[in-house]
Amino acid sequence: MPKKPSLSFAESALRDLEAMRDYYREQQVSEIGERFLREILALAETLPDYPDRGRMVPEFDQPNLRELIHPPFRIVYRRDPSRIQIVRVWRSERLMGKQRT
Repeated sequence: MPKKPSLSFAESALRDLEAMRDYYREQQVSEIGERFLREILALAETLPDYPDRGRMVPEFDQPNLRELIHPPFRIVYRRDPSRIQIVRVWRSERLMGKQRT
């Protein structure tokens, strides 16, 4: 039986999650930010069991760069045989550019 890949978060994804939480706090609806955070983390935790669950990111068309859509967010991750790394958590309407993660 193959070993499940490990799950990690890149610094860029952690900053995204913190910015999301701060945004909702500033809008005085911190409970919504906390709910999104819990839901995003729960989805991410499913990826080691279902690493191909997400679609390929259309802007890049690379099989190892995938995303889950959790409106209004895109959870972008790199999938390798031994590791899954969440690299960005962005609003769905935002197009990804070729940036350093």
